[in-house]
Amino acid sequence: MTRGTQPDLHDQVAVVTGSSSGIGAAVARELAAAGASLVVHGRTNRAGADRTAAAIRDAGGVAEVLLADLADEAAADAFVDDVWSRAPIDVWINNAGADVLTGEAAAWSFERKLAELWRTDVAAVIRLSRNVGRRMRARGSGVIVNVGWDQAEFGMAGDSGELFAAVKGAVTAFTKSLAHSLAPEVRVNCVAPGWIRTHWGEHASDYWQRRAEGESLRARWGTPDDVARAVRYLVSPAADFITGHVLPVNGGFRRSLPHPRG
Repeated sequence: MTRGTQPDLHDQVAVVTGSSSGIGAAVARELAAAGASLVVHGRTNRAGADRTAAAIRDAGGVAEVLLADLADEAAADAFVDDVWSRAPIDVWINNAGADVLTGEAAAWSFERKLAELWRTDVAAVIRLSRNVGRRMRARGSGVIVNVGWDQAEFGMAGDSGELFAAVKGAVTAFTKSLAHSLAPEVRVNCVAPGWIRTHWGEHASDYWQRRAEGESLRARWGTPDDVARAVRYLVSPAADFITGHVLPVNGGFRRSLPHPRG
C-alpha cells in the first residue's frame, strides 16, 4: 500500500507493545516496512526486542527498544511518558499479553492464570489506551489497534477457552466503546487472530494441529505475518473510514473437531 511515491506510514511513529517475538515482532517489522519509525517494546526479553529492532534497521528502517512491565500501573504510565517525550505517537498497537500456555505458567492454577491475564491483557490495555488516546485526541489524530481473539465471539470449551474468551471479550468490548470516546480524531480498532502458529502452535499436539487447520476455511494455520498485514491495513490511510471495528484474522472460521473437556 502506498500513497504516491511514499510508503503509507511515512514520517509516522508507531509503538508495538510485546514486539520482542511472535505476532508483535511481525507487526513491528510490517509497520517499519510501511515507513514508520518503531518503538519496539518488551517486558524482560531484551534479546528478543533487540533482534526485532535489528531486523528493522537491517531493512533500512528506524527502531529503538524500550522495556517495561505494563502490568505495573506506574511502569505503564512512565512508558507512555517516555515514548511521548521522544516524539508524538501516531500509531499505537496493544499487542503485549501474558503467556499462560507455555513454560512454567502452563502449570499454574486457573485463578492465577486469570489474574495474570487480566493484569496484562485487559487492565494494561485499558490504561495504556486511555492515556495514549487522550494525547492523540488533543493533537487531533492517531490510531490505536488492540489485539483480541476470534473465538471470544463464539466461545470455546475448556479452561483456556474460558480464560481467553473472558479477557479478549473484554478487550473487544472496550475497543468499541473507546472508539466512541475518541471520535472523530482517533480511530480505534481490534484485530482478532484465530489459530496463529506462534511458539505454542509450533509444539502443539497432533489434535491441535488438525483442529487449527480444520477450523479455517483456508485449511491452514495463520502466521504472525497474516496478522501483521491486517494491522498495517487498519492503521493506514486506506482504512480512514474504519473505526470501532473488530477484524477476524482466521482464514474464515468454521466449526471443526469437538474440544476435549478440561
